[in-house]
Amino acid sequence: MAFASTAMPFATGSTFSQPPAPSVNVQSGFQRNLNVHLICPDCKEIPPNLVENFSDGDMVCGSCGLVLGDRIIDTRSEWRTFANDDQGNDDPSRVGEALNPLLDGNQLDTMISYGAPGSNVGRELNRAQNKAVHDKKDNELQAAYAKISQMCERYSLPRVVQDTAKDIYKKVKDNRKLKGKSQESIEAAAIFIACRQSGVGRTFKEICLLTSVPKKEIGKVFKVVDGILLELGAPTNLAGQSDREYQAMSTNAEDLLNRFCSHLGLSSQVASGAQYIARRATKEGILAGRSPISIAAATIYMAAGLFGEGRSASKIAERAGVSDGTIKTSYKFLWEAREKLVDPQWIESKKASMSGLPKA
Repeated sequence: MAFASTAMPFATGSTFSQPPAPSVNVQSGFQRNLNVHLICPDCKEIPPNLVENFSDGDMVCGSCGLVLGDRIIDTRSEWRTFANDDQGNDDPSRVGEALNPLLDGNQLDTMISYGAPGSNVGRELNRAQNKAVHDKKDNELQAAYAKISQMCERYSLPRVVQDTAKDIYKKVKDNRKLKGKSQESIEAAAIFIACRQSGVGRTFKEICLLTSVPKKEIGKVFKVVDGILLELGAPTNLAGQSDREYQAMSTNAEDLLNRFCSHLGLSSQVASGAQYIARRATKEGILAGRSPISIAAATIYMAAGLFGEGRSASKIAERAGVSDGTIKTSYKFLWEAREKLVDPQWIESKKASMSGLPKA
């Protein structure tokens, strides 16, 4: 254990020893050793065999037992807890839980346990404390968070979507602009925005099926919530991926293509081809005014036939949630501009063939 040269020796008889200084060699870069070591005056072992006894606050020589220092400070983590005294103190929690950013208040409440089995005193005290201490807002928030988590898990949405949706719900729930709106519609709008912010876009129809809230109601509440978040300008990502202010985002066809192709059992080559066609169609303005679902379904219909994995319009419509007539109408515009949308390298490498395209 090394000490600075200005340190004072302990009063219990410890000895400071200065190791022999090596010769200074400027060319090799050696420096004089100025470290001061604490050693036992009886054993004089180098390196010293010292033991820190934190329970008594002493530093003891491990060879002869001589006390070299007293009143040392224990710098280790404090793992003592009184939460589970009846379980042998095996709870590793350190001085309470971490603060939850999704709940209000300082969260420094004290909980009274139920007491020993068969005793009603502890239960009555616990019930009385719950009435006096627990905030009703926190109970409402926790109930809303449980619903959001349940709905997100039903669609296997990632954890970042759950956390972002909870953060959005907390920020907007008490805003006067949402007065009269149902809690379910606010939760649905929060999940919809969280999906966009996290890059896993979902359509209004999918959120409607997930939350059982009418599509029009979700759209109305979404516009209000989106406006509130723009006014606040606060980050809505708890995962630490982005600290920029909230920005309005829209779902595009590329956000939906990979998922739709996976549901249809199409290869990654078809998915990447459909994304390329969707980008080209957007750049050329071929399907301007069409919904992202219609664009995604039409580009999948085209890419699947182009790469020899054709799917019927009715099967794609079943997975995408649009009618086959909508897909065929959008596909007519893609068919007319096929020379602009298809990458020539696909044809040259014989990965794709124009003859496989469905007739418009």
